[in-house]
Amino acid sequence: MKKAFVIGHPIAHSKSPLIHGSWIAEHGLDASYEPFDVAPEALAGFIDRVRQGEFVGGNVTIPHKEAVMALVDEVDRLAKKIGAVNTVVADAGRLFGTNTDYLGFLASLDASAPGWDEGLDSAVVLGAGGASRAILVALIDRGVPAIHLLNRTPARAEALAAEFGPTIHPGPLADFAARAGTAGLLVNTSSVGMEGTGFSGIDLKLLRPGAVVTDIVYTPLITPLLAQARAQGFASVDGLGMLLHQAVPGFTAWFGPQPSVTPELRAKVIAAMGLA
Repeated sequence: MKKAFVIGHPIAHSKSPLIHGSWIAEHGLDASYEPFDVAPEALAGFIDRVRQGEFVGGNVTIPHKEAVMALVDEVDRLAKKIGAVNTVVADAGRLFGTNTDYLGFLASLDASAPGWDEGLDSAVVLGAGGASRAILVALIDRGVPAIHLLNRTPARAEALAAEFGPTIHPGPLADFAARAGTAGLLVNTSSVGMEGTGFSGIDLKLLRPGAVVTDIVYTPLITPLLAQARAQGFASVDGLGMLLHQAVPGFTAWFGPQPSVTPELRAKVIAAMGLA
C-alpha cells in the first residue's frame, strides 16, 4: 500500500484527507492519506520516517512549511522563491520539496474564469504577507507584465518588490484608485474577508471592464469583496478552487493518476466545511 500524509499542528481542521481520500476511492487505489498532528519539536523525527520509506510523500501545512525546507534533500526553484514547501515527494530515500499553491491558484482561475490572462496588462494584488508570495510567483510565471502590490504597510510591499523584480510595483492600499484603471485582475491575499471583514476605500468600479476578482480566503466562501464584485457585474473566483486544485500535483506524484476537481468533490468539501 502507498501511504501519504498531511502534517500540521493542529491538523484536525484539514480537509486534505477528504480530498485525497475521495480521489483514492474514485481511482480504486491501494493507498491511504492520513493526517498527523506533529509538534514542531517532532518534525525532524517524522521526516526521518518519510525518508526511511514509510510514506511516498505528503503535504505540509502550518506551522511547518518553512522549517521542512531544511529537512528535505532538494527544494525546487519556485518553492525557494515562495519560501515555503507544502508538498514532499519521496524517491529512493531522497526527499524533494515543492510548493503547489501557485499551481492551484492558476488552475483555479483557468477553470473558473477561462481566458483571464488574455490581453492582461496589469493585476492588483492586495496584501504582502506570506500568502502573497505564491500568488506573485504564479502571476510572474504566467507572464503578467505589471503587478501592483498594495499593502497597509507599504514597506512590506516594497521589500517583496525588491526581491521579486521590476514587474512588481509596490504601494499603500490608498493607491488602489490610481492603479486600478488598467487592471484586469484583482487578487486578495490578505486575511481581510474572514469573519465578514471588508476593505474600505476599494472601489471595484475603477477596475477595467471585464476584470476578474478573486480571493484566496474561502471561509466565508463569498467574502465581502467577492459579493461586491458580483453585485457590480465582475467575474469572481472564490478561494476554495485554489485549495482543491493545489492538491492535484501531489496526488499524481505520489499515486500516479491525475485526478479531476469535479463539482461533486467541491460540493463534498463545502458540506464538510459547513459553507453551504
